[in-house]
Amino acid sequence: MSLIQPQSDAPRPNPPGIDGGQALSQAQTQFFIPATASLHERRPRTLKYGDSFAVFDHSGDAISGPGSPEGLYHRDTRHLSHLYLTVNGTRPILLSSALRDDNAMLTCDLTNPDFPGEDGRVAVEHDLIHIRRTRFLWKDGVYERITIRNFDTETHRISIGLQFAADFADLFEIRGMTRLRKGGMRAPRIGRSDVLLGYLGRDDRERHTHLHFDPVPAELTESQARFDVTVAPGTRCALFVRICCDRAEAGDPLPKQFLKSLREAMHALRAARQRGATIRSSNDLFNEVARRSVADISMLSTDTEFGPYPYAGIPWFSTVFGRDAIITALETLWMDPAISRGVLGYLAAHQATTFDPAADAEPGKILHEVRHGEMAELGEVPFRHYYGSIDATPLFVMLAGAYLERTGDAAFLSGIMPHIEAALGWIDTNGDRDGDGFVEYGRLTDQGLQNQGWKDSHDSIFHADGSIARGPIALAEVQAYVYRAWRAASALYGALGDETRALDYQARADQLRDRFDQVFFDAALGTYVLALDGEKRPCRVRSSNAGHVLYTGLAKEERAEAVVRTLMAPASFSGWGVRTIASTEKRYNPMSYHNGSIWPHDNALIAAGFSRYGYQREAAQIFEGLFGAATYVDMMRLPELFCGFPRRRSQGPTFYPVACSPQAWSAAAPLALIQSSLGMRFDSDAGQLYLHEPALPEFLQKLTINGIRIGTARIDIAFERMHEHVVVKPLCRDNNVRIVTVA
Repeated sequence: MSLIQPQSDAPRPNPPGIDGGQALSQAQTQFFIPATASLHERRPRTLKYGDSFAVFDHSGDAISGPGSPEGLYHRDTRHLSHLYLTVNGTRPILLSSALRDDNAMLTCDLTNPDFPGEDGRVAVEHDLIHIRRTRFLWKDGVYERITIRNFDTETHRISIGLQFAADFADLFEIRGMTRLRKGGMRAPRIGRSDVLLGYLGRDDRERHTHLHFDPVPAELTESQARFDVTVAPGTRCALFVRICCDRAEAGDPLPKQFLKSLREAMHALRAARQRGATIRSSNDLFNEVARRSVADISMLSTDTEFGPYPYAGIPWFSTVFGRDAIITALETLWMDPAISRGVLGYLAAHQATTFDPAADAEPGKILHEVRHGEMAELGEVPFRHYYGSIDATPLFVMLAGAYLERTGDAAFLSGIMPHIEAALGWIDTNGDRDGDGFVEYGRLTDQGLQNQGWKDSHDSIFHADGSIARGPIALAEVQAYVYRAWRAASALYGALGDETRALDYQARADQLRDRFDQVFFDAALGTYVLALDGEKRPCRVRSSNAGHVLYTGLAKEERAEAVVRTLMAPASFSGWGVRTIASTEKRYNPMSYHNGSIWPHDNALIAAGFSRYGYQREAAQIFEGLFGAATYVDMMRLPELFCGFPRRRSQGPTFYPVACSPQAWSAAAPLALIQSSLGMRFDSDAGQLYLHEPALPEFLQKLTINGIRIGTARIDIAFERMHEHVVVKPLCRDNNVRIVTVA
């Protein structure tokens, strides 16, 4: 993802080719997100469908102001920047606010404060009028029903006000970039029951927000709707609002639209959840964590012509990201292979075919990020179709191999094989730019990301003395992804009957294993170095990247114990998870983005690496740490990251102020940890499910998984922990599927 930095970082110069006095946009550091307000403090309520998402506060409002991410967004533009409900001119009192477990609907319960009379005394006491806001997002619009119920013994005439505004700000403006030139607002069009707000961007594209109300408001202006309702004792009335992006058709009456669209939205989410396996355990808290994980992945996944594609996270990254989607797909492959197929299909179709330095594009390279906003269209940010990640390309091939192993779907993979071969070609040529056998990065444009691994902060790659490494940089985990990509290529060519290429890629993987071990393993550190800089000097830093080496199987067996011991030492393992770098390193800062924080997806991959090498107990410790953290988080939802402070008894983790939540690869982490704990592997050709030394963490006594599919077959399995062992009980399986437990 694009870099996130604290606001206090020093300004960076304008990119080459843009005069400082005439720059169209300025960023204080490279595509940073200003920490002027904590998202955790706001605890926003988020909704998403397709290319739209919305962020509201607990009362259901979107409060505009500096640093506020609240509002309704569509394709990287904020179409609603302010929404504020009042009752008799005052803000109602919040009673409760909750998202449904499936993320389909937000419900906010409110009540009236004391209403003063003309003589200054209380005319209507508080807590007599109940207001329920029921809201959901469907396609490119927000639908809301406001129900007012009178619990008093007297009839009351109540004025309901809705203030609104649309700033049509580009997401990168909201993230902290200053634009010196913008487009212009269109004159609003006001009808009897609707308002159309518009903006003409500098990209010559018009963007609109259409607000429609039912019943007809008593007063309607370009910024407010007012309803005067009379509510008798014990009765209720309802108001309906629809706020749509870039469309303004009338359609059915709003009450009918509301109910019809709600049914369709809930059906779509239910269908996505039912596509994969389901999980149930003896721990009710873990059941909530698992339900929220599945619901978040379903919500974040956008249907494309190729299948479901998980967008990275809300609010900053609700779009296509290559790396994030691939890792999310890998985490969920065991339970829902359709996500992997959708990701592979989309990324193959959008693979780079030409050189474009402004987009860091080279033939065969896989997407990093796609943006649709005005700033991307104008080139003020390079992310319209941006390829500046070093790892997405080998990860793409790696996912293809994992998908083959999981599903045996050689026919689909045969169809995208030209794209896989192009990716393999990029690894050999532009990926290994100096021909030393390792893949390294160096951006092609000063506007691009400086660091292009998953730790893409400007200061995330450094030497033991704290000095910043200069490129081209060869990251440890990228070599691991290349190793697994070559192993995947061997399996793919084998499945297609090309034994010569299959043997060639297997030999190349074996050679890389030996070469990597010689150059990257540091016995004094007890682990692999973080990276090699442009002069091939090792960055002797203890980092979580080494866990990815275990994840792919690149590490030699004799190195695994030392790496596991280093990662689980107190300097690295905080009790909540493994830190991105150890607390003994020069640039360690537990409040930083990449230099001491804890990322759930990172830990899920590390735990999978532990499991691969037989360290189930340590994998269970990571599982317990992340589960414990989730129990302290609002809605049991693991955020993008949290701070790396040590775990303290009876206290939760320390939150990172601008972490995305939900975030796809974080949501998938608990699901990946289940697979790691059970040592679950698949042989689709043989119709076998392997369980290598299955284990359950202490917080799980029993676990049931229903609907694991191997080909057209289905398996339901129950697991029960008995002291140090796990008993496996098949509940339902087709006759042509075998479960093999390996001790």
